This record gives sequence, structure tokens and C-alpha cells, in this order.
Amino acid sequence: MTGLSDSFNRPINYLRISVTDRCNLRCIYCMPTEGIKPLPHSEILSYEEVCLVAKAAAELGINKVRLTGGEPLVRSHLSSLVQMLAEVEGIDDLSLTTNGVLLGQYARELKAAGLKRVNISLDSLRPERFERITRIGRLEDTLRGIETAKAAGLHPIKINMVVMRGINDDEIIDFARMTVEKGWHVRFIEFMPIGEEQQEGEGRFMPISDITQRIESLGILEPHTLDGSGPAKYFRLPQAKGTIGFISPVSEHFCFKCNRLRLMAEGKLRPCLLSDEEIDLRGPIRRGVSVDEVKRLIEQATEAKPEGHKLQVGTTARNRNMCQIGG
Repeated sequence: MTGLSDSFNRPINYLRISVTDRCNLRCIYCMPTEGIKPLPHSEILSYEEVCLVAKAAAELGINKVRLTGGEPLVRSHLSSLVQMLAEVEGIDDLSLTTNGVLLGQYARELKAAGLKRVNISLDSLRPERFERITRIGRLEDTLRGIETAKAAGLHPIKINMVVMRGINDDEIIDFARMTVEKGWHVRFIEFMPIGEEQQEGEGRFMPISDITQRIESLGILEPHTLDGSGPAKYFRLPQAKGTIGFISPVSEHFCFKCNRLRLMAEGKLRPCLLSDEEIDLRGPIRRGVSVDEVKRLIEQATEAKPEGHKLQVGTTARNRNMCQIGG
């Protein structure tokens, strides 16, 4: 294992893998109202092809893998992929990001296959608002998924709330209280306009500083640590078993310590979430290239990572929606 670093000397040890661009929800910050035209199955990487990329990445020093979508649990037999990835030498942290709708059905199966932990997207604790934000979802399904994942031993379970001014920011306190009442690990995430959501999202942004100020009405936030490889800064309220995390990609960006690459469902490797540059892996893999050639392409993508995003000057990714990238 040689270790992998970009041209700015940032160690790269984390690969996010989108297994599908399809989703069973239509969240307002992730997908257009009419949805997207899904990729034909033939254009999506097979599980064997995903594992080839993961093996090459692991040989370069990547040891953390997260499965995303779309909604990863809408892809058939995902536990088979989890088992395959869990057996790749060098990968020691295998996790999943999900909206939780199907998690109640699959949590135990995924745990048995080798999944270690889950992040669950949840932007409202109010049933009617949850349905408006997701356009079609039921809050009870996601809450059931959280409880089943907890019972299955997928720890720590992190709850991701995208804060949108005028839409759900009045629930910040409610989510913070859940770290005390339920022991949840809640992460508050700044809204990021990407693709077609950019213009529609104007006015929704709320900086972490405003979110923190509201939460501090409940008590002093004490710094804390929590397992994981993400960019969140963690704190804990007095008497809380759970934690509060803040992810601030806009107001206090963390590009200087970005450690990840993103593999999209159709086999494009994306060095930066907020840049449209991509490197094709599917074509070479289907032409029968060796693992060493895949490693070379991963190294090429790593070298192409920009120093940072340009959200502050109004530049963002435009050629895809969030659901097509995997977050």
C-alpha cells in the first residue's frame, strides 16, 4: 500500500461510490420536480466492475468506502456488493448513506454482509413537511429505518439534516434536542446549490454560525470527537448521549483537508463534488484494461483535484444534479 496524495499534498483515502442514480424520493435540494431520466442498466457499473475499482483504489491506499446513490437501497441485492467490498484487502471502513425508507427492510442483512455504519438523510420531524421536502416520502418509514439500523448494530448512526432557511430552519432546536432525548448523532449541513437546484435554492442558505447560535440556547456546546472520515466538527450538549455535528461547505469550507474521490454510477470518477471535471473508468474497464491501468486513472483523477471550490464567487457544478453525483 503506497498511499495516495493529490498535487496539494492532501492524503486521499476515501472513495464514495454511487451505485445508482435512481431514488424513491424527490428531495427538493437533490432532484428536479420532474425527476431525472435514469441511466439504462447497461450504462451502470456492475458490482464486479465496482469491486475492480475498489480493489485498485485500495492498492493505492484508499481504505474508506461509502456507498451512495441516488438511493443505494433501490438497487437490487446491494448486500451482495457490500459483502464483495468487505472482502477487499485494505478496505477497513465500509459505510452507507441512505434516506432510510428501505433501511428497515435491509439493515440486518447489510450488517451481516459487512456494513459497519450508516448516515441517514432526514430534514424534518414533521410528517407533512417531510412529505413536502421529499415530495413523496413518509416520515414513519425513515424513523423505522433508524430504529432497525440501531438494533442491527450499525453504529454510529448519523442523522444528516440539510438546513434550508424558510423551509425547515425552525426545526433546528427540535433536531438538537434529539441528541439529548434519543441519543442521536445529528449533523447540520449547509445548503449547497448544485445543478438545476442552483437558482431555485436562492435564499435558502443559512450559515453554520446562525445554526450554532440557535442551538446554544439549549446550553453550552462542548467539543467532542466521533468516528468517521467526514468534515464535520462535533460537539455535545450537556447531558446528551448523542452529538451535534456541523458541516459548512460554503461558509467555512474544508477543501484544504478534502480526502475523497467520487465514483458515479456510470463509472465516471469525479475529483471534486463542486467541479464538473470527470474521468471515465467504465470505458477502459469494459475494454479489459488491467488493475494497474485503473490505478493509473485513479491517480490521474487525484492529480486533477482542485485546490478548492468556488461557491463564494457563484461557480458550482452544473452538468449534474446532486442525486447523480452521490453527495
